Order: sequence, then C-alpha cells, then structure tokens
Amino acid sequence: MGDELDTAASTTGHTDPRAISTGKVLVTGGSGFVGRHIVRELVARGYQPVCLVRDPDKLRALLTPEQASRTMTVRGDLFDIESLDRASEGCVAAIHLVGIIMERRAAGQTFGRIHIEGTRNVVATCGRAGIRRYVHMSALGARPESPARYAQTKWLAEQAVRASDLDWTIFRPSIIHGPDGDFMRMMKFFASSRLRLPFMPYFGSGNARVQPVCVRDVATCFVRALALPETIGKVYALVGPERFTWKELYDVCARAITGRRRLKVPVPVAVGKLAALTVVPLMPSFVLPYKFDTGQVQMSQEDSIADPEPVEQTFGIRLRDFREELAIYAAQL
Repeated sequence: MGDELDTAASTTGHTDPRAISTGKVLVTGGSGFVGRHIVRELVARGYQPVCLVRDPDKLRALLTPEQASRTMTVRGDLFDIESLDRASEGCVAAIHLVGIIMERRAAGQTFGRIHIEGTRNVVATCGRAGIRRYVHMSALGARPESPARYAQTKWLAEQAVRASDLDWTIFRPSIIHGPDGDFMRMMKFFASSRLRLPFMPYFGSGNARVQPVCVRDVATCFVRALALPETIGKVYALVGPERFTWKELYDVCARAITGRRRLKVPVPVAVGKLAALTVVPLMPSFVLPYKFDTGQVQMSQEDSIADPEPVEQTFGIRLRDFREELAIYAAQL
C-alpha cells in the first residue's frame, strides 16, 4: 500500500499550496484506537504528530521508540484552551478524532460536550494558530433527524466545521475494525464467552447491514488527505468492500476467533432499550464489559453502508477485505 500512495503522491506534484506534505500536525485523540494508527502513519509519511493527550506516557507506550522520538505530546484536553493553543503552535494541519460512543454524565462526558463543544474548541484553536488544513472524524449515519443523540451530535459537529473558513475534509466511517479495537474485542467476548454469556445477542432482526473498514485504511486516508487538495470541502464515507448483516458478521467473527459458529439470540428492540436504561448501567464489567445505550440499540437497526469506490479512486488504494484481515489478526485477539 505504501508504494501505491507514493505513486499517487508523485502524480499530484504538490503544486497546489494547500497540499500539506510535511510539517507538524496537531492530533486530538492520538492515544485512542484510531489515533495511534494515524500517529504511526503520520510518522511513516514524514510528518511530525503533535498529540494533545491526557496521558503522554500511555501514547508513548503504544509506539515504537523511533515513532515516539518523532512524536510530540502535550498534556491536556479539548476544554483546556491553553494546552490546545500550546499544541497547535507551529502546526500546518490538524486532525480531530476525539469522540465517545457512551455518555458518562458524572464525568462531564456527554455527546453534546465532547462532539459539539470539543469540535468548536479545536476549530477556534486552528483559527488562532493560523492552521487552515483540517481533517475531521465523523460517523456514517450522522444526520439531524437520527433517533440517536450520538449521530445527531456528530452531525452538529460537522456543521461547526462547515461553518468555519478552514480547508476541511470530513470522514464518516462505518464500524472500524482491527486487533486492538473495542469492536473486535467485543466480538471476541461474544464469540468465546461461555459462562458469562452463553450466546451472541443481537437486537431486532439482525438484518441491518454494515461494512467494517480496516483501521489501517482509515489511517491511510486521513493522512493521505493532507497532501490532496482535491479532498478539501469533501465528505467521504469510509467503508470496507464487504457488506454483512449483523447475523452474518457474528458468524464470520465466531468462526475466525473460535473455529466454529456460536448460538445467536435475537433481543427485541424494546427489550434492548429498556435494558439499556435499567439493567445495563448496573451490571459489573466482569459480567458485561461492553455496555450499550438506547441510541446504539436504535442505530443497530439501520444500515451502515456506502459505496467504497469514491475513496478507492480518490486515495489510490484498495480497501482491505474484512475476512482476509480478520484471518491475519484473529490470533492476536
């Protein structure tokens, strides 16, 4: 894939002054699942990531010594304006990744605060620092009329980006998979747990479709966008080449992880929503380590699919096959 990108980069010639091919890049969420892959990709492509993180030691532990030596860290968060300004100093671009899938209201982590207010803070910081190039992590299904607050706030964050005068690119991924991600760890729990959970539950019919996209492809596209001015002002759906229903996806994961299928049990949507409001928050993590809310139950009833061809053509890559990738890393789970 590296050769493909080098070839694509050479054809642009980087004649457009908006093409960012080197320099410091502000990264929020650099120690997260997607973030650590983007930091590695930035380093591999000759950029210097400047990561705003709560715990710099955590990020450094996720990198090789060489990657860590070429990565700057600033301790802080999206609501510490001083640390945001410090991290953005001298940067030529920004990649904003921070998001949550579950609210923790007691800790002040709500969808509105993290997705909307946090994005506004990063956008404002870019303005103060003179950063024009900005790449944003949204989500497939983001829209104002979504029944899920998660998707609504992702949409409102997009509007804050669109309303700015930044040279922005927005990515909307489907489920992002990789051996160190929560989704595949959840699949391992469901596929291999016997005593705590003797079956793999799904909500509703289980026939809604998803297109899991490899985290390495996500990182490639985010970083590659910096050097492609034609991606400015564009929104890209990031999906893998294969479509699965939830029931099919469970079977594929169970076979890869355990070598056999698992019993699958449907949970009515109404029951799932009621459980999310009552029982699930009270369950200890050793019983149910992966919690869910009513929005996730509702979103599981919607297709999360798109055409992968625009991304493949724009970024000059072949998106990785889910089954092939899972076969490679299943033993790591």
